[in-house]
This record gives sequence, C-alpha cells and structure tokens, in this order.
Amino acid sequence: MREDRISHHESVRKAYERIKKDGLTNIWDRYEAQGLGGDPDRRCPFCQAGTRCDLCSNGPCRADASTGKRGVCGITADGMAARMSLLRNVMGASTYHYHTEQTIKTLRATAEGRTMFTIKEPAKLRNFAERLGLETSGSVSEVAIRLCDFVKEDFNRSYDEPSQIVEALAPDERKETWKRMGIFPGGIYGEMLLATSSCLTNVDGYYVSLSLKAMRLAIAMGYQSQIVNEFCQDILYGIPRPHRMRVDLGVLDPDYVNVLTNGHEPFLGFALVQLARRPEWQERARAAGAKGLRVIANIETGQEMIQRWTMDDVFYGFTGNWIAQEAVLASGCVDLFAADMNCSMPIDPIYAQKYRFRLVPVSEVVAFEGVSDRVNYDPEKGEAQAAQLLQMAIDNFRERRSSIEPLLHLPTGEALVGFSTESIVEALGGTIDPLLDAIKTGALRGVVGLVSCTTLRDHGQDVHSVALAKELIKRDLLVLSMGCGNAAMQVAGLCRPEAAELAGPGLRRVCESLKIPPVLSYGTCTDTGRLADLLAAIAKALGGVSLPDLPVAAAAPEYMEQKATIDAIFALALGLFTYVNPVPTITGAPNLVRLLTCDCELVTGGKVNVEKDPVKAADAILAHIEMKRKKLGI
Repeated sequence: MREDRISHHESVRKAYERIKKDGLTNIWDRYEAQGLGGDPDRRCPFCQAGTRCDLCSNGPCRADASTGKRGVCGITADGMAARMSLLRNVMGASTYHYHTEQTIKTLRATAEGRTMFTIKEPAKLRNFAERLGLETSGSVSEVAIRLCDFVKEDFNRSYDEPSQIVEALAPDERKETWKRMGIFPGGIYGEMLLATSSCLTNVDGYYVSLSLKAMRLAIAMGYQSQIVNEFCQDILYGIPRPHRMRVDLGVLDPDYVNVLTNGHEPFLGFALVQLARRPEWQERARAAGAKGLRVIANIETGQEMIQRWTMDDVFYGFTGNWIAQEAVLASGCVDLFAADMNCSMPIDPIYAQKYRFRLVPVSEVVAFEGVSDRVNYDPEKGEAQAAQLLQMAIDNFRERRSSIEPLLHLPTGEALVGFSTESIVEALGGTIDPLLDAIKTGALRGVVGLVSCTTLRDHGQDVHSVALAKELIKRDLLVLSMGCGNAAMQVAGLCRPEAAELAGPGLRRVCESLKIPPVLSYGTCTDTGRLADLLAAIAKALGGVSLPDLPVAAAAPEYMEQKATIDAIFALALGLFTYVNPVPTITGAPNLVRLLTCDCELVTGGKVNVEKDPVKAADAILAHIEMKRKKLGI
C-alpha cells in the first residue's frame, strides 16, 4: 500500500517496514487483501450498502430498493439496513456498559475498603450524588455506596419505566423532546432487551421504528453508561486536569521493562503504576538487568490514564491508537501486554511469539487462541494481580532483550492532555464566561466535538482525522477531541499550545491568551457523555438555549466500530449536526438515508452529514455553525 495509506505517523510507517521485513501478517496488508479488483476500499456492494442479512436460515438475503427486491421474510432494504444498524448499536451500548459495571464494582469495593484505591475526589462524589437527587450527608464511603445502589437500580429498570438518571441529568428541553417522540428511555438493560428483541426475524422491519429504538438506547447509554462511568472514574482516580505527556512510539525504551496496558478499562493500569512507583519494584527490574520498570499507556485504557495522572520516569508516556497496535508490538520493546476489554486484536499471539512478550488477557471478555495466561481483573485482588503482572514482565525481560533487536530512534512528541469540564472552567478562571464571550464576539465561531476511532477505509491511519482537525481550527473552530482519534491529535502535535500557529486568527488569540492548544484533549469515546453535559451547561449559561441551536457540531472523521455508531445516534438525539466518515453501510436504504440526513432535523434537530473530502467537510460544519450563530443573533 502507498505510504499515505499506511499512517499519518512516521513512527508507525517505520514499524510497518520492520513488520514487512519480518514477514508477519499485518492490518494494512489484510485490509488491502479484502478489496475487490485491486481496490482495497471496494467490497461486496450489498454489504457496503447495508442490504445483506444472514440472521435466519432463509438467508443470506440481499435487498435492492431500486428494484423493490426484498428479503425472503419480506423486509425492505430500508428495514434491513436499519435492523443491522440497531444490532451494531446494541453491541456498542453493551460494551460501554460492561465498562461502567466494572467501574461501579470498583467504586463500591473501594468505598468498603476492599481495594488498593482511595476516593480521590470526594467533592465530585457529593456533587454528582446531589445532582442525582441523593442524600449527601454521612461519610464519603456512605455517599459512594448510596450512589452505587442508586445507579445499579436505575440500570435495571424496565424499558417502560423512565430512567431517573436521565431525568436528573438531561436538559429539560431535550427531555420534553424525547418524551414527545416516545424515546425517553428506561434502564439500559431494558433498552438493550427491547432493541435486540425487535431485531428478531419477523418482529420489527420498519426502518423508522428501528431508528427510534436505536435513539432511545443511545440516550440511555449516554447518561447511564458514559456519564456515570466517567464521573465515577473521576471520583476514584481524579478529575482530568491539564498536564504534559510524552507521546508516540519513541516512549518505548528497550533497556527498560515495559508493561503496556491496553483496551478501555484503566483499573489494573492504575494499580500497575502505583506498584511500579515503589522502590522495591524498580530494584527487581534492575536486578533482572534492566534500567528500571515502566508502565506505558496504550490506546483507550491509556487515554483514561494519561488524562488523570501525570508522567514521570515510571508512568512514562503514551503510544497511540488501535491501528498502531502491531507497530507497537513489533518495536521489540514490550515485555507484557495486559489486554482488557476492547481493542486487543486476535492476531496478537503471533506478535507475542515473534517479539517475545507476555500477552495476558485481564478481562473475562477478552480471549486469544493459544494463549494460556489470564488474570481477570477483580477489584479486591487488584494489588496482587498487578504484582503478578509486573513480575511476569520482569521475568520476561532477559529473554526479550537478548533475542529481539529493537526498533530504535522512533520519534517522541509531547501533548497537553487532561481537559475536562471542570478543568476547562478552571482554565477560564472559574467560569465559562470567557468561552461564551469568545463565541459571542466571533473570535471563536463555535466548538466541534471530535469523537472518533481510526480506520483504514479510504485513508491511512489518522490521515483524514488530522486533515479535518487542521481545517476546523483554521476556521476558528475549537476542537474537543475524544476517542482513538484523540491519539491522532496528540501524536500529530495538535494538542500542543504551539499548534495555535495553525489556527485561524481568532482561535489563535484565544489559545495564546489562555495558553491552551486549539485541539483540547478531552478523553476517550466514553467521554461523549461528558461532552453532552458540557453542552448542557453552555446552553444553560446562554439563557436556556436549546442544544440544537448551539453553534456546535459533532465529528467522527474515522469512525470504525460499534461503539462509534451508537455515539453518532446519541449525538442525533441531542440535536447535533453530526459529520461522519467513512460512508456508513446504509446507502442501499434511501428512506433511512433521508431519515438520518434530513428528516431527523425536523424532530430532534440533529442530522447526519457525510463527506469524504476534509475541506468540504469542514466547510459544511462551519456553514451549520454560522447558521446557528445567525439564529442566536451573534
């Protein structure tokens, strides 16, 4: 594949050359091999259009709206595409909520004194409990347990029993809209039950009904899974606040024992850092012949960690996002790869064998063929499990260092990370008024929430995300970056204050006065809920403006997996202009396309925008924001 189809990042391209030289299968060559007729992006036309179904034994079926061809059961192309989309959304919601359940389990065990962790943010705990309508008297532990009991009860409400979490946290205007549309959700488990049951053959084949069920599931997910998860992780591990962090593959030094945390759940990652900072563990590493022991942040688990904890010579830095995974493993610097929920690849055992590192699943949902090591995270056993993992890494060092030639001189950069609603307010002097004033005066035209994965469809890793972000900041649009796409911004240098020189004149002035980058590192895809909460605060501060009327937009320039699809549906429910790329697999469903790109705007205020060209995409986002500014009279 061409160099620009590999990656935006020099480090990943260099690692790709090594992988090719070593003769290993890799994500780039596998992607290319999936294409038809020599075109890596060309696939089965029915699959790309979303009009193929194999859910029952009458299939696989293909539908064609242009000729009226339906599936054997009679489902239309629109129904088929909507049903498959809803099933993807169920998987996304389920995975988000698995993470949330582990967070609540950890918070409860910590409150009961059964973990190595402490509650770092008691003030946020009480504030969040108060927002949920809970009694906040008593000890910190008592409030935490009360919070855990409340959210667990709400998670388990039936789909026809309104969620108290959504009722407490969502803006009044949105709640009224959702109730009018019949999409105000119940508990997240009930919503997943309703959605999945609706997708059975011969149950619900109506694209409008299926889309509405996707939207109510997304609302439940956004408030019950995402906001609860991130706020409770803040309570446990600290509110993200701005600090500098080393990034890119150059953070991997072969002369150290390197332990990488990978996936989405940071619990064992934080435990590893706490232990590795103890002198006795550094002594063990040096006794094995290493210069020391380091924990390296990786992918979304890494994002959760670097947003909250500062770097030192133990918690050393962050590598990149999921497509870089094989590049990271091929560096020859990894001693242990701890794979928690999400984004660990089935191919990893081959890399573990080739580059001599220990591959250890640390979540019951993660499994690899041929891998016997396993340490399923248990909050009460977290310290002992972290110690077991560190010892495995130290024991691995001599073999890895003596037998594998490492990749040297890989680049290292730096990013300013750790922005959250609270830290943005702190940076603005304790109030969001300076941000609002900058928007009102036009120095900032608006704000774009970039919530993205990374994909090889149409472009190399992070190529389109970086190009779009540069176009957005050039147009005086402040970018809040989340998800795997956040790593693209960090490694590409857009999360440095110095990147303000790439911004338009208004945004540049704001950045220079506040000493912030034009792209604010706002966390993981799980922080989509946090973004929704920030937008609600901005709307309230502007005098009760409805969310759809704000000069804001959502952008997913390289969405990839099922969690990304439900994030987009949540953005539509919030009433946001939502840019997505690559083209979703629904193009064979003309009525569904019209619903998402046009008709939805008439009911929730949100709409999907699809565009492959980053300049045209940024122009469309700016045009939408300028229209909202005009409506607000600013």
